[in-house]
Amino acid sequence: MSDATDDLGADLDLIRAAAIAAGELALAEREAGLKIWSKIGGSPVTSADMAVDRLLHDALLGARPDHGWLSEETVDTPTRLAARRIFVVDPIDGTVAYMKGKPWWCIPIAVVEEGRPVAAVIHAPALGETFTAVLGGGAFLNDRPITASDTADLDDASVLADARLMEGPLWPEPWPAMRFEKRNAIAYRMALVAAGAFDAAIALTPKWDWDVCAGALIVEEAGGRVSDHHGGAWRFNQADPRQGSLVCSAPALHPLIVRRTAPIPLAPR
Repeated sequence: MSDATDDLGADLDLIRAAAIAAGELALAEREAGLKIWSKIGGSPVTSADMAVDRLLHDALLGARPDHGWLSEETVDTPTRLAARRIFVVDPIDGTVAYMKGKPWWCIPIAVVEEGRPVAAVIHAPALGETFTAVLGGGAFLNDRPITASDTADLDDASVLADARLMEGPLWPEPWPAMRFEKRNAIAYRMALVAAGAFDAAIALTPKWDWDVCAGALIVEEAGGRVSDHHGGAWRFNQADPRQGSLVCSAPALHPLIVRRTAPIPLAPR
């Protein structure tokens, strides 16, 4: 192993341990009773989101004080832009599912260097699933290798997307019949595509780095493809920490999806 690989392995060990500890805290917080309020824009946030954010901040930056920090539940500052590596964290992705006792919530953490994720974990505590990857090292679910599906035809593909949108009149080129399902957490949707459980995940609205950064590495290390819906590559740790939209899929499906989505304008951020 090279020193760089050893270094990434150490960061992966750190973020995996932190995600598992965070999952245990989230479960305990819900059992004890949550305080819930609304953010500007109306999305819910709970006392557990904030408690998990504090745990991750202290555990990760305590171990790597030179790393930058970007989290959904921490006020963003430009200091992260100068850091060689940063942690990108969503304390609880899928807060609504978490609040309602559904299992489809997760804790995604990524380490980003020079605009790309180099180590990532997506931990789904209620399902006992931990997805991991380091750059160049493959992708894993509970330490077993995973690969994106080999589906090459959109007809009857299994897709995580809003069926009303996909079956609506928006599209210059109609879609074939596909099977649609929903999962609350964006990061978990991406993990399911990486594992081959679904063929694609599609969303046309901007996505925050903390929702998609860990999933981007895990999908690509599993052989899948990730981009915005125009086929544009993602770059992380920018001044505006958002990506334009999400197309995440089996490799053979990616060009077939982008061909249909590319005529739709990117949404304003």
